[in-house]
Amino acid sequence: MQSWSDTALPTIPGAGPPLRLYDTADRQVRPVTPGRTATMYVCGITPYDATHLGHAATYLTFDLVNRLWRDAGHEVHYVQNVTDVDDPLFERAARDGVDWRDLGTREINLFREDMSALRIVPPRDYIGAVESVDEVIEFVQKLLASGAAYTVEDAEYPDIYFRADATEQFGYESGYDRATMERLFAERGGDPDRPGKRDTIDALLWRAARPDEPSWPAPFGAGRPGWHIECAAIALNRVGPEFDIQGGGSDLIYPHHEYSAAHAEALIAGRRFARHYVHAGLIGLDGEKMSKSRGNLVLVSKLRAAGVDPAAIRLGLLAGHYRRDRMWTDTVLADATTRLDLWRRATALTSGPAAEDTVARLRQHLADDLDTPKALAAVDNWANQALNYGGQDPTAPALIATAVDGLLGVQL
Repeated sequence: MQSWSDTALPTIPGAGPPLRLYDTADRQVRPVTPGRTATMYVCGITPYDATHLGHAATYLTFDLVNRLWRDAGHEVHYVQNVTDVDDPLFERAARDGVDWRDLGTREINLFREDMSALRIVPPRDYIGAVESVDEVIEFVQKLLASGAAYTVEDAEYPDIYFRADATEQFGYESGYDRATMERLFAERGGDPDRPGKRDTIDALLWRAARPDEPSWPAPFGAGRPGWHIECAAIALNRVGPEFDIQGGGSDLIYPHHEYSAAHAEALIAGRRFARHYVHAGLIGLDGEKMSKSRGNLVLVSKLRAAGVDPAAIRLGLLAGHYRRDRMWTDTVLADATTRLDLWRRATALTSGPAAEDTVARLRQHLADDLDTPKALAAVDNWANQALNYGGQDPTAPALIATAVDGLLGVQL
């Protein structure tokens, strides 16, 4: 699948400290230690609706990681999937009277436009579930052969499930107790009441063919992939086991990321799926959780159509720490627009205060678990000094603009 247009990153003089990020599985901030090529897999969209600010906040988080790695001299192998075969897509297509493939194509194209407008550095591999079906089939065969998976018996449809107890370390990523797992499994796409399952939280690997649903032939019976195995297969086949970061929104910690890791670890004999599990907080609107069911989504495309500068959208989302659930309000957008104007006026000056220390602090704050509030404050401080007191360094405005562009993705 085609990704979106690339974003050229400027070279910034100097270097920053090594990146440290909070690891969900280890419950602490610790160093990220990639080799020459840093590897990252981030879960993509299910393309049945337009990109909302929750999506944008997640992909912006990992865009910062990508930029910091590149600033440190690493090559980056970034992989992102598209879940273009899933129940919500079929349901929306049926509701709207369109072919599910046409709906998926339309929303994927809009997502690409939004990502380009937000200056998100594109993944090297952008892979749809449809493209990876053969890979999933191979993995399901191996899981069946090892006993980590089983076919539901005495049922109308012979679906295939993964045993939650197939790996000794199951549950290490989320750290949730059994009661929490059961609750979230039911709330987030699981099927605890499916007859014939050995455990209520066993996860679907392969959905046997149903009437009026797409399916693909397989040695164990025609059907389509489950959600979690898709990501396990795509990640393992492109960045391999023990890649540097698996990322996504915090609502993916369980069941999605827990099971994609477990599926992979059952195939690679217990080795850790990713070295670091990183999750972004959720975005709400005016005090309420933002969700499709509530009908209160703020869409990136609609903000752009209304004339909102994508750089202001970035700054509004960067104003809060990536791990915190936070609200989007008119005030957040107004503050971001004011900040963008401040920075642009300051960097348009012919000279300003020396900028090297500000750039160093910008790097330092971002390397410290992506502390964007402090990073933005450092630039604010320089801009206010430049506008209020001036400065004698003719290279400073351009240096600040270059650093803000390269590290924060905000073009001044």
